[in-house]
Amino acid sequence: MCVFSADKDGVISPTAEALRGAIQLGIGYSVGNMTSKPDRDVLMQDFYVVESVFLPSEGSNLTPAHHYPDFRFKNYAPLAFRYFRELFGIKPDDYLYSICKEPLIELSNPGASSSWFYLTSDDEFIIKTVQHKEAEFLQKLLPGYYMNLNQNPRTLLPKFYGLYCIQCGGVNIRLVVMNNILPRSLKMHYKYDLKGSTYKRRASRKERAKASPTFKDLDFQEMHEGLYFDADTYNALMKTLQRDCRVLESFKIMDYSLLLGIHVLDRKLRGRGGIGDSKRHGGQKVLYSTALESIQGDGKAGEPLPDADDDTLGGIPAKHKDEKLLIFLGIIDILQSYRFIKKVEHSWKALVHDGDTVSVHRPNFYADRFLKFMGTTVFKKTHPIRGASSRRKKNSIQPCRSASQEVLSSVKEESQEERRAQSLENLDDTGYILVCHKFLSVHSSVHFSHISKTIEIFMKLHVKLY
Repeated sequence: MCVFSADKDGVISPTAEALRGAIQLGIGYSVGNMTSKPDRDVLMQDFYVVESVFLPSEGSNLTPAHHYPDFRFKNYAPLAFRYFRELFGIKPDDYLYSICKEPLIELSNPGASSSWFYLTSDDEFIIKTVQHKEAEFLQKLLPGYYMNLNQNPRTLLPKFYGLYCIQCGGVNIRLVVMNNILPRSLKMHYKYDLKGSTYKRRASRKERAKASPTFKDLDFQEMHEGLYFDADTYNALMKTLQRDCRVLESFKIMDYSLLLGIHVLDRKLRGRGGIGDSKRHGGQKVLYSTALESIQGDGKAGEPLPDADDDTLGGIPAKHKDEKLLIFLGIIDILQSYRFIKKVEHSWKALVHDGDTVSVHRPNFYADRFLKFMGTTVFKKTHPIRGASSRRKKNSIQPCRSASQEVLSSVKEESQEERRAQSLENLDDTGYILVCHKFLSVHSSVHFSHISKTIEIFMKLHVKLY
């Protein structure tokens, strides 16, 4: 059996079955071998360690025999990733059972990349192939990622549990193991890949023809008028998104997306069923892995959520018109930094289209646009109950101000204050004449001799306005 095959153009690629087998064999050996190493604190050099093992088909004193061609398996930063798995309550036996016990399920790729996606049969983990630059960037990201997870394990950012590489026949296949966002046991009636941009952000005809298409930003605006949450849930969601976006901005990361799955509770169409469905209902292995856990609480390990319910699988309750929904979401595709090639891509697209609408943009602008779109177009607060006192409304509205509004308004207020200061300090004679001219055009009965008085009155009003 050959792990790799060539197409009609001579491009070498792995066969799906062989790649799945090599992934399970390599991870099974590498992670199993880690159990013999004593626990200790993660050191800076641990983020750059690469363990390599050669697995010949006939086996060796250290490795089992297998029916694949000889291949080498690399495990990146094994101690650091072991710490990440422990932080999320993943025991080594559970990790190996999820990945190696049953065949991996191949998923279609809705994105523009050529990545392959595999799902474990118990619905817990996604295995994605990544490019060399993405794997290299993740390695550089690990120390900061480690610090962020220590501060706040409740996040909508991807949760990375392992980074590996399979080498065979001169080909390198790099893999990353992550949390699964969309459970299979609930049918996702709608799926969206949202960036907050509008340029070419509509699902293609080919995508729309699929049984379970993934739509984009313009599709969402046409198909939904926003998803409504109660004030506390909305604020928690936007606060989490704001915090995560600032982390990504600090690493100069952009072009990420929000993967959004919507299950309509009123519809009787349920999940497809399968091997993993009952296992997911039987008990969740990973802490902070559901959407509801990711936005609630203060990040202390081991605290159960009071609203947790197996039937909802950790979905966030929401409404759209008269429909009750469960929302599943997470930030994906964060391994894109604003490097030189991305700067060139943005500059070129900006020449042809409105630069502010394209997806590739500066990290700080991208984060602000992303938050604004999520906080005003996608996610909305339910209206307060009518009949409440004006004082109660006043007191309730202020704390419920969305995180996206806080981020955007703070920048806007600063720029407005600067302009106001400049207008007050630098208003010259020309400004006085223009002001007086506008005032006189409205009050034509004012005599010319009263111009000085008019200017004085207007300046007092001008100051009061600001």
